[in-house]
Amino acid sequence: MNTASTPKTTGPDIAGQIAYAMRSMGVSPIPRNYSLFYEAYIGSNPALTKDLAALGNRVTQEDLDELSSRYGEGNPARSIDDAHEKLRRELEGLLGTLRREQSSIENYNRILGETRQRIDDKNAASSNILRNAILLLAEATGSKIIDGEKAFNDVNRHAEEMHQVRLELDEYKRIANTDSLTRLSNRRAFDDRLASVYDSSIGLQYTTLVLLDIDHFKRINDTFGHPVGDKILATVASVIRANVRKDGFVARSGGEEFAIILDGNTPEEVMVMCERIRLSLESTPFRNSRSGADYGTVTISLGFASAAQAANPSELYGHADTALYHAKETGRNRSVYYEDGMQKNYTGKNWLIYRT
Repeated sequence: MNTASTPKTTGPDIAGQIAYAMRSMGVSPIPRNYSLFYEAYIGSNPALTKDLAALGNRVTQEDLDELSSRYGEGNPARSIDDAHEKLRRELEGLLGTLRREQSSIENYNRILGETRQRIDDKNAASSNILRNAILLLAEATGSKIIDGEKAFNDVNRHAEEMHQVRLELDEYKRIANTDSLTRLSNRRAFDDRLASVYDSSIGLQYTTLVLLDIDHFKRINDTFGHPVGDKILATVASVIRANVRKDGFVARSGGEEFAIILDGNTPEEVMVMCERIRLSLESTPFRNSRSGADYGTVTISLGFASAAQAANPSELYGHADTALYHAKETGRNRSVYYEDGMQKNYTGKNWLIYRT
């Protein structure tokens, strides 16, 4: 689609036009690409519109990233926020117009009432003058009602557009925060969720961070190859998700490590959940359905800590990581709850040994 010939509009279908244009050109629906196309469509940056159109229908992600760097000041998320803010300001302006029109209608209603009162008080007034006055007021009031209805309809149209764009942005955010292999939340989403744990001091004793790590995962990759390793990661993710209640936060925090954040559970209840996950995975067969190859038993080690045991997100992560270290050090395939003094028991061995 030639964006240079696209009408510069903020009508209700702009989000659909942008989505269609991106799909037809094979452009990935990620935030920075949507931001570029939005700016091109509304015509706020003619140079960008021209350069995007010049790319034709064979657009590469490298080409789009170069335009993002050139016109988006290296911050595609900010560009999307700016586009969203433009729509918000436009909607607020329309709401202001509607309020003013409603006020005008109320004023005309008041004038009509006063005029009727004066007519009642002046019985000697000519019927012709009265008729003309009433016609004039009716016409003026009718025009104001029409203007008010138009403003109201404009607000509705732009509200629908705002809703559509918000849905698009929510979807892009979901994609940006999802691990493509396991379909769990990714490290970015995990960092945000962990940072929010201490937004309130209420209930910290019932908020828990659990870290899970696949035992000997490097050996699995070296023996069977990374494609098999990826399938095992996806299976482990499914087992974890199936054994955590729906409101629990589950993420792939990196490599073969996963994380769970739970609210409203005692350490004893979290230990029961950890053991349920561990035993469920231990009993899960890992075989190739086509070749029949058996990849053996896959196990995980788990460490967890209560938010009340730490002063901030970094310390909480450190405590859970320490508990995970102890689970690895004491034989793997175990669940360990962090206790004060655990760090003092480190043997000095390289932690990387226990992360493989």
